[in-house]
Parts: sequence; structure tokens; C-alpha cells
Amino acid sequence: MPPKNSNPEPALSRRERQIMDILYARGKATATEIQEALGALEKDSAPANSTVRTILRVLERKGLVRHMEEGLRYLFLPTVPRSAARRSALQRVLHTFFDGSAKEAVAAFLDPGAFSLTQQELDELSRMVEKAKAAKETQ
Repeated sequence: MPPKNSNPEPALSRRERQIMDILYARGKATATEIQEALGALEKDSAPANSTVRTILRVLERKGLVRHMEEGLRYLFLPTVPRSAARRSALQRVLHTFFDGSAKEAVAAFLDPGAFSLTQQELDELSRMVEKAKAAKETQ
């Protein structure tokens, strides 16, 4: 099994992930803008503004979001690059569902019963595998 990340990002709830997705897409946003975007995602179940602010404070405590004052409003922005958050989330998925095996995870994605990849996507994945092999050989 690969070594565990010594400083993994904390696990996120569904709502926290949604807020992070909004922040990554926009770069920065106010709590009200986030609330409106969440409302667009889930027509009848937009959280209250106070709920969004509470979640943003939790994300700040986790070190994933920071705020800055712009006039009379607070703008929230992610502190972790999306690529790092993606890597951390993938590590959690690998550990949780595939016993830390990237090979087993890739095999699951390649299962035609689970996913329908186009020929173009399969060709691109093949090129990525060949590139990874070449990089491994030069190490």
C-alpha cells in the first residue's frame, strides 16, 4: 500500500464540497452569492444565509477557505489549489474503496459495466499510461 499522506486535507461534507466547488468556479464569492448558487443547484432546498456563513467559518477553521473584506462585505476564497484538493480527495477514495490501490481504481473506471468511455477517452488514457511508463523508466 502506498504511504499515507502526512498532511491530508480534512474530509468534507456534501454541502462543504458544494461550497468549495462554487468558490473554485468563481475564484471568490460572498456568502449571499454562494447561497444563491446553492439555490440554483437545489431548487427548493437552498440553505439559509446563516447556514452558509456557518459552513464558511467551518471551512476557514479547516484551513480551506479564507475571507477578505471588500468594502462592507466579506469575500471568501479557497486557500488550497483545486489540484491539491482533488489529489487529497482521490487519496481518500483510494484508501476507502480500493485499499489504497490506484490499479484497482483504474480497473473500476475501465469496467464497461460501470462506465461508458468513448474510444477517444480510451485512446487518451492509453497515451497517459504510456507517458507514465516513460517517466517511470527515466527515474
